[in-house]
Amino acid sequence: MKTSIVRVELSGRSYDIYIASGASELAAAAAKDRLQAKNPVAFVSEENIWGKFVSFDNPEFLSCPKIVVENGEGAKRIGNFERVCRELAAAKIDRSGAIFAVGGGVVGDLAGFCAASYMRGIDFYQVPTTLLAMVDSSVGGKTAVNIPEGKNLVGAFYQPKAVFIDVNFLKTLPPREFAAGMAEVVKYGLLGDKNFFELIENLQNPLSASHPEICNVIARCCKMKAKIVSADERETSKDGGRALLNLGHTFAHAIENSAGYGNYLHGEAVGIGIMLAARMSARLGMMSEGDVLRIERVLLACDIPVRFREPISVDALIEAGRRDKKAMSGKSRYVLLNGIGCGVVVADIDEVLVREIFETAMC
Repeated sequence: MKTSIVRVELSGRSYDIYIASGASELAAAAAKDRLQAKNPVAFVSEENIWGKFVSFDNPEFLSCPKIVVENGEGAKRIGNFERVCRELAAAKIDRSGAIFAVGGGVVGDLAGFCAASYMRGIDFYQVPTTLLAMVDSSVGGKTAVNIPEGKNLVGAFYQPKAVFIDVNFLKTLPPREFAAGMAEVVKYGLLGDKNFFELIENLQNPLSASHPEICNVIARCCKMKAKIVSADERETSKDGGRALLNLGHTFAHAIENSAGYGNYLHGEAVGIGIMLAARMSARLGMMSEGDVLRIERVLLACDIPVRFREPISVDALIEAGRRDKKAMSGKSRYVLLNGIGCGVVVADIDEVLVREIFETAMC
């Protein structure tokens, strides 16, 4: 098993990302090591994953609590946060314990927030099973749940002990889920690596679970995120930093909130958000219309939507955007593009322009 290792440098909290076909076996080995050291282990997963495709469904883990939540964005809620914490307590998991999050971004965010909060912090490990989680949400320590007022408004920065990316999981993904993950892949090229965007743009065959470039693409995304997170872990930089990773996300979170969580996969909303950010950038004279069309072609080639499937109230979108957690001093912030490969954070965009840009996504 050839394994790529990407290091996230965070002083005493640094950790490795292991990327390989079969990397979940490394995660299982880490869990066994903890059990042999008399440190308890719990698993948090989702209905369409646990017991089907993971290396943890074996006799050695029979006594470990396995907490399975429903599929989809709706699982990332306060009720499940309480449920997981209570099941950890019922299983007598103490401060030497650890959670292994086995699933997509929803499971990773939920389990990570539980790990950050239970006993004031226990170890956790990420075993992402979707492309989106592999290239983005499993790395960097952002953990959260949603509330009706907005996405990810309740959470914590809390780093995993390790991330195990097993690309074999991608073979189990429905096409729609894989495409949603590609939105985050495209994002990395747009915000800081023009050559990477052109690599995706010029692939003769669209990226897939069996594509020979899949491990390289995932590693490249992880390296970029690791570098940004190492420099700005808590997203406090005023000049970009970690906020750049939110390209398209201010729009996307408003879409998810206004359309109802689950009506759009997160990556689908991000794809539309990237397109809106590109159009706004062009309207502000920051990039050419030709580059906007290039971005649209790449997104469509990856089966990522660039417009709403049905109309959404612009008033609702605007209101949701006002509550976005990236706002500072009462001003909304958007990640825009000074051309392909150069993301910038822009504050205090005129709300009239924001409204006009949202309207460009109406079907």
